[in-house]
Amino acid sequence: MKNTCFVSFLLILASSTLVQAKVFRNAYIAFEMPDEWNCTLEQTEWVCRSSKEPDSKEAIIILTAKEVGPTDSFQLYENHLNNPIATNAAAAKSTQSQLVYKAKYVQINNHKWLDGLHNSSEVPNYFTRYLSTIKNRIAVLVTFSAHKKYYAKYSSMFHNAIMSMNIIASRDLLSKSELGPIRVGEGTLGQTISPAMPADMYTDSSADKKGGGMGLLLGLLLVGGSIAGFFYYKKKS
Repeated sequence: MKNTCFVSFLLILASSTLVQAKVFRNAYIAFEMPDEWNCTLEQTEWVCRSSKEPDSKEAIIILTAKEVGPTDSFQLYENHLNNPIATNAAAAKSTQSQLVYKAKYVQINNHKWLDGLHNSSEVPNYFTRYLSTIKNRIAVLVTFSAHKKYYAKYSSMFHNAIMSMNIIASRDLLSKSELGPIRVGEGTLGQTISPAMPADMYTDSSADKKGGGMGLLLGLLLVGGSIAGFFYYKKKS
């Protein structure tokens, strides 16, 4: 009887999560996110975060795309993600990020992505998870950032969004500028991600309240579970 009640509770919880999710879609990607999250276009980057306070400062998703150029290949992305990344100088003095785990190839909805995680690469004290891919001459980068105190809070949401990602870019997207914005082939994918980060994300980003360590540990455990799940699905496929 207890098991039946517990299963029923899980089903109700799962159903409520599905109801609250909505699909964001632009010219090249679609994925699920919470109903209270919204995305706005900042030049060539889409910035997605909660419409609630203070949640809007705790986590953020930024996505961008460009025409494949000389600096776009999975090998170059892997080399970049497997080394420290310079923190945005606008946040503070220039520093280097800490590599949390090396970039790994994962299958999401039958498409190959490169998945890497850094600490303090975009904003000090924020973990940023990088998902990058290439399809039909379009390079796509999606970043999932959350303050280290709240990473556990957003790990499940990030996982659901990542597992729902679908590249929907058509083969003729580059010839239809009205469907963009897609950046030109020159330059590096993601070079404008840090400037697209809202200024209020830097406010009190160095604060470290009691209990943050446990949240970080739980968050990293959830990330580890997500990676294990990726490889399980990849092995099955």
